Amino acid sequence: MNHTAPTADSPEREDEGGVPSELAAAWEYLTGAQAAVLAALSQGRRTARLAAVITDFADAVRMFHHAVDGVIRDYAHHEVPRLYEHAARDAAASLGRTFAWTPAHQGVVRELTADTYGELLHRSQEAVRTAGAFYRSARAVARHDLPLLSVDRAGSSAAARALADRLAAAYRLDRVVYRNGARMPVRAWAEAAVLARSAVAYNAGTLNAAREYGIQHVHVFDGYDCGWTSHTDLDKATQMPRTVEEAAEWPISHPRCSRTFGLTSEQ
Repeated sequence: MNHTAPTADSPEREDEGGVPSELAAAWEYLTGAQAAVLAALSQGRRTARLAAVITDFADAVRMFHHAVDGVIRDYAHHEVPRLYEHAARDAAASLGRTFAWTPAHQGVVRELTADTYGELLHRSQEAVRTAGAFYRSARAVARHDLPLLSVDRAGSSAAARALADRLAAAYRLDRVVYRNGARMPVRAWAEAAVLARSAVAYNAGTLNAAREYGIQHVHVFDGYDCGWTSHTDLDKATQMPRTVEEAAEWPISHPRCSRTFGLTSEQ
C-alpha cells in the first residue's frame, strides 16, 4: 500500500499568496475612493471637489469590478487546473501510472473552475452592489442635504461630519459579510477563500485519480487535532483510511485546512 504523504507544502501547492494580495489591493483602491467622497462630504459644502470625487468613485467601482474579475478569472482558469493536474499526476505516479487529461478529468476541472469563479466573484459583486448604493446616497446627500445644512452655518460642520459618518457605517466596503452577519477583513477572507479553493482542487485531483484506477480508499494526512467534518469534530481522521467517496464529501473540514490524501491499496 502507498501511505506516502502528498507534497502539500511544495511550491506547487503553496499559499497562492499573490491572488489574495491582488484582491486586497483592488478593495483598498475602492475604499480609498470612498474615503475621498466621505472626506469631501464632511466639509459640508457642495463644491467642484465633491462633484469630482463622486464621479471618480463611480469610475473606481467600474475599475474595481474589472480588476477583481480578471484576478478571479485567471486564478480559476489557470491555477485551479494546475493544482488539480499536479495532484492527479502525483497520484498516478504513486501507482506507476501516467496521468492523461481524460474526458472525466476535464469535466471535473470545468466544474471546479466554474464553482471557484462563481464563489469568489459573488463577494466582489456584493461589494459592487454596496458601492452602487453608497454612490446613490452620496449624490443624494450632496444634492439635498448639504444645501440645507448651509442654512445653519453654526452647526453645519458637525452635521456634515455626522452625515459622512452615517454613510461610512451604512456602506462599509472594507469587510466581506458572511450569511451569518459576520464581517471579515478583505485580506483575511481572500487568503482563506483561495486556500480553501486550492485545497479542494488539489484534493480533487488525487481523489479522481483514485477513482480512475479503481482505488477505493485513501489515507488521510491532516492536523492531529483536526476533526473530520469540522475542526472540533471528535472524529480525528489523520493517519486513517477513508473511502474515496467519504473523502470527496469532506476534502477539507474548515478554512485554512491542510488536509491531503494519499492513495492506498486497502480495499
